Amino acid sequence: MKKCLSGLTLAAFTAFGLAAGAAHAKLPPPTPEAKAAADAAKDKAAWGEKVAAYKLCLSQDKTAAYYQKNKEGAKKPTVETPACTDPGPYVPPAPQAAAAAPATPAAPAAATPAAAVATPATSTASTTGAPATK
Repeated sequence: MKKCLSGLTLAAFTAFGLAAGAAHAKLPPPTPEAKAAADAAKDKAAWGEKVAAYKLCLSQDKTAAYYQKNKEGAKKPTVETPACTDPGPYVPPAPQAAAAAPATPAAPAAATPAAAVATPATSTASTTGAPATK
């Protein structure tokens, strides 16, 4: 009976090891569309955090004003706090300008320097080591 139990345990550990190895596999790089969607989601989440901070600021100001108004002997604030800034409506980011701009064409073939073009007689004489004949 111990052999069956240890065999099952060994099989379980082997299966777990194979599953854990598969979990560490590399994923392929994201497509440009997926990357743009992820960037848009990050941008919208950052905007949501700004809205949450704005609403918190408004509620804190309202609570402080109520306390100052209704509490007898409440001390007046000595430090002026900055005003709450409204982040405004969500505006999705503009598409990247680099993707919209066409690639610059390569230099035309006529613009190659004359020094790069060699005549066949000069190139064979210099590579073979034989004296050039005229």
